[in-house]
Amino acid sequence: MNQTWNFSVNNSQKRNENVDIEFIKQEIGQRFPFYDMRIMDQTLAFYCTIDSANVDSLFDDLRKILSQKGYVSFLRHERGEDIIYVTKKPFRKEKSIWINIILLIATIITTMITGSLLHIGVSDLQSLENIWSVLYPENLLFGTFYFSFPLLSILFIHEMGHYFISKKHGIHTSLPFFLPIPPIVPGFNIGTFGALISSHDPMPNKKALFDVGISGPLAGFIVAIPVTIIGLITSDLVAVDSIVSGETILGSSLLFELLTSIFVTIPEGFALTLNPIAFAGWIGLLITSINLLPAGQLDGGHIFRAIFGDKQKYAGWIAVFIMVFTGWIFFAFIIILLIGMNHPPPLNDEGSLDLKRKLLFIVAVAILILCFIPYPILTL
Repeated sequence: MNQTWNFSVNNSQKRNENVDIEFIKQEIGQRFPFYDMRIMDQTLAFYCTIDSANVDSLFDDLRKILSQKGYVSFLRHERGEDIIYVTKKPFRKEKSIWINIILLIATIITTMITGSLLHIGVSDLQSLENIWSVLYPENLLFGTFYFSFPLLSILFIHEMGHYFISKKHGIHTSLPFFLPIPPIVPGFNIGTFGALISSHDPMPNKKALFDVGISGPLAGFIVAIPVTIIGLITSDLVAVDSIVSGETILGSSLLFELLTSIFVTIPEGFALTLNPIAFAGWIGLLITSINLLPAGQLDGGHIFRAIFGDKQKYAGWIAVFIMVFTGWIFFAFIIILLIGMNHPPPLNDEGSLDLKRKLLFIVAVAILILCFIPYPILTL
């Protein structure tokens, strides 16, 4: 019969959660010979001998087996020793899929209405003389096919990149949560705050952390490029002297400038006015750059944490410093106050990344630089 043990809260109290110590010892001992085991509050600590050549595969196998039995395990190198910690997996209530569906429907509606406004030629609901005109079938159809569909395609592919790579690594994760916002902000609206997925499991290792981090921006970027090109080709030219003072002008990134120079010929004295498709592509590239910022739990934070370990926070502070002195000071404070600079380590923080991932890191940094817009919104 296997031994069980109750995690202690303190010397006088016992928790009801039973831990099968013999099972845990057996599974760890098969993969990582341990020379000491200690009980610390609600956690078991195993001081192990680590085979650095096989640590990733061995620990991943251990993690999955223990996870099936309701345990979380993580590997740390502390004071010259390799330690595997095991604790009970915290209870987490599953959210209903209806939340995802309702938010998706709401975001489709808000982006349709935003697209309808763009077709009419205004930027927010307050600017309409006849507010019901936003619901005319012609305007809604235009908003759906020329703005909502391309924009949500970029966001959806981005999040599904995260979703499928998470599943590949055995990480339990949610379907995307889309975040709607009605087009009521004066002067500039896109109908959504973007989308996100929620991981129910911690990142198992550096490879999974890197793969999950880069998969979304890379997938969304691949979709945003053709959307942007189609939008640029079909956009119209406007005489510069016809642009009135006070009009909102979109900033440009290095990549957007490059694509414009390749696919559009702009005569002297004219400027390109972006149609809704090009605007959706512009937003897609902008969101890609925001997600690649190397801070906290942003995708860039995942990527930089996998490459640089806890030194990732320095890259985050450099990014925030740049943002403060460009047009991103408000978002810089959001990162500092809400998102945070530090990224938690994966369960196995001892592995290493292969050459392919290191090369993909260079690609991610290049995309960040090419897509970043120092001043996204300007006023004449």
